[in-house]
Amino acid sequence: MSTDLIALKNEKGEAISPILDVHVKNYLIDIDGTITDDIPNEEPERMVTCEPYPDALEIINKWYDEGHIITYFTSRTEEHRAITEAWLNKHGFKYHGLLVGKPRGGNYHWIDNHMVRATRFKGKFTDLIKAMKEIEVFGEE
Repeated sequence: MSTDLIALKNEKGEAISPILDVHVKNYLIDIDGTITDDIPNEEPERMVTCEPYPDALEIINKWYDEGHIITYFTSRTEEHRAITEAWLNKHGFKYHGLLVGKPRGGNYHWIDNHMVRATRFKGKFTDLIKAMKEIEVFGEE
């Protein structure tokens, strides 16, 4: 699989945001409560000593090795970047990027001009399966 972006143009011939090959997934993965214990920003000393969830390490590295893009997107702040990168590297997580400063509090509703799929973490990483679920979408005008 290639992680090269595919250039696109609109109906006027103007460049628009490129996309990945349909077979490449662009995983945005939370850290606290998803790949390790749920640690609040107010207790950064725990960020150094926590252990990864073994199934998360195995599955995420498998996705990376399959050619998917792995980016961690966390509510940790810029102040926690060095601690977080050191922790990811110490435990052998393979990844392409780390985005800090995700809004805190959950209840996320992502609006984007690209297709977005969401999977809520419920305690164990496994291979993903396809299932039909009810979702909220924009109504017709």
